[in-house]
Amino acid sequence: MTAPLPLVEDPRADVPWRVPGLLGPFAAAGVLTSADVHVARRVTGLCGEQDESVQLAAALAVRALRAGSVCVVLAEAATLVVEPAQDDDADPSSPAPTPVHLPWPEAAAWVAAVRASPAVADGADGPADRPLRWCDGRLYLDRYWRDEVEVRTQVAQRLVPVPVDPDRLDAAVDRLFPRAEDDRQQAAVRAAATSRLTVLTGGPGTGKTTTVARLVAALQDVAGPGLRVALAAPTGKAAARLQESVNAELRALAHDEDRERAGELHAGTVHRLLGWAGSTTRFAHGPGRRLPHDVVVVDECSMMSLSLMARLMSAVRPDARLVLVGDAHQLASVEAGAVLGDLVAGLDQGVVELTREHRFGADLAALARAIRTGDDDLTIALLRAGGRHVQWVPTTGPVPTATDVASLEADVRSTGRALVEAARAGDAARALSALDEHRLLLAHRRGPAGVAHWAAVTQDWVAQESGGRSSAPFPVGRPLIVTRNDRATGLYNGDTGVVVATPDGVTCAFGAPDAVVTVPTHRLPATQSVYAMTVHRGQGSQFTRVTALLPPAGSPLLTRELLYTAVTRARELIRVVGSEAAVRAAVRRPVQRASGLARPGGLSG
Repeated sequence: MTAPLPLVEDPRADVPWRVPGLLGPFAAAGVLTSADVHVARRVTGLCGEQDESVQLAAALAVRALRAGSVCVVLAEAATLVVEPAQDDDADPSSPAPTPVHLPWPEAAAWVAAVRASPAVADGADGPADRPLRWCDGRLYLDRYWRDEVEVRTQVAQRLVPVPVDPDRLDAAVDRLFPRAEDDRQQAAVRAAATSRLTVLTGGPGTGKTTTVARLVAALQDVAGPGLRVALAAPTGKAAARLQESVNAELRALAHDEDRERAGELHAGTVHRLLGWAGSTTRFAHGPGRRLPHDVVVVDECSMMSLSLMARLMSAVRPDARLVLVGDAHQLASVEAGAVLGDLVAGLDQGVVELTREHRFGADLAALARAIRTGDDDLTIALLRAGGRHVQWVPTTGPVPTATDVASLEADVRSTGRALVEAARAGDAARALSALDEHRLLLAHRRGPAGVAHWAAVTQDWVAQESGGRSSAPFPVGRPLIVTRNDRATGLYNGDTGVVVATPDGVTCAFGAPDAVVTVPTHRLPATQSVYAMTVHRGQGSQFTRVTALLPPAGSPLLTRELLYTAVTRARELIRVVGSEAAVRAAVRRPVQRASGLARPGGLSG
């Protein structure tokens, strides 16, 4: 069996050009990297497996993880790898590669070899000491199969009725959501009160945070009082925003009793909640040491990987309520898995979707909806129409011209000047506020449409507005993003801040403008400048204005979820800089992630 596949070079992954045997053509074509081949040969070789078709299947399972899938469906492998491996360091404007043909094993013989391999546990009841697992036509690294089983088991155990006083619940629902148009929010409260798992999903501006706050107040009434409530999110920035928004909603509740019962809530990262122990799989809390909370609410769950979701679910007490919140149409985790999307698609109970926008501008909301539904004609029409909240700068060449980025440059210069002036004046709150006024988002890290290039360009613009670049290691006004979790300072990957002046030198300000946290430069974890960022990095944050600079239409990273996520990072204005072909390519190309949870019956079977 053969299938056409473009020839691609992967400069980041060290493609092995001289791999012998069956895996050689796959490596030469860029389907497999040296890491894929090395891991596959090591895990199969340790079990005495020399069959190259099994090694190929194992290498494809490793490759699948790089692409965000948790397994590979062998029956679909040839079609799944027709697209080149997603490499965000490659130049998206380079010519299209030449198709080649690959020596795919005969399907039935391939499956038989895999299932009979001493490296593979065949089925759910297969041996527990093998590195690979075959289940329902899918090949996993065993760890990821176990994570799926944990999530599936937890979901099944939590979707059981919880008895509550129906009259008290009715009264709480009517009191907290009295309007008839709030029927979906009412359904969310009822779901959370009567089940130990609730999935609350919806786009930006649909009232998810308002619903969470009133849901907590309702639970304190019907299942409390005195419930221990935990709020969490995958990043520190998202957690801070969740805490600020939920507490503002709680303070605005109409009834004193509801405000008093709910109290003041605190949010942190999921890693901090679980007691991060230095790796993605080791935490202080788990099956042997459950979290003490009665209610756990986690926001921005689209960013959570399968492994992290499995660790979370196993740490929540069986009798506690778990509420998962997020937008299932956003980009999934940078790691393997798309658990929120799988839950929304696969559950027939416990999922409540909010659909009515309350705070989004009408044209911005309509654009997000058109992208989400895959309507490229409507998306183009809405971009052309523009409006108060939408701007489109259609480009014609592979690289934007100075005219194309004129409005972007003006925005960068004005916000950069305001940020530097506030930082020099020692006004951390005003500097942090300026930091969130505008953000440039891109798909790639490198190349002419990547962060590295455009961060340098925008930094030059800001320097021209503020008196030139400084040679200091931490120049005042430098915007920062944390790139590694650090328990000592309480800073986590994705937190953003600004270097500000003080009478004693410089320090770094993080957090929200009304809740500034300062960290001396010598105590900072790993950071980098954040004059621009990838769309993935921007997830979990919102900015007053956003510019999404798109790569050419041929970029494999240009997807529906990426464009939707970029658009929905904007509170007031989205500016799209890119060609019509790029926009259409993005809207037409949904991300496909293989998982056993997404299969029919994967969450109920």
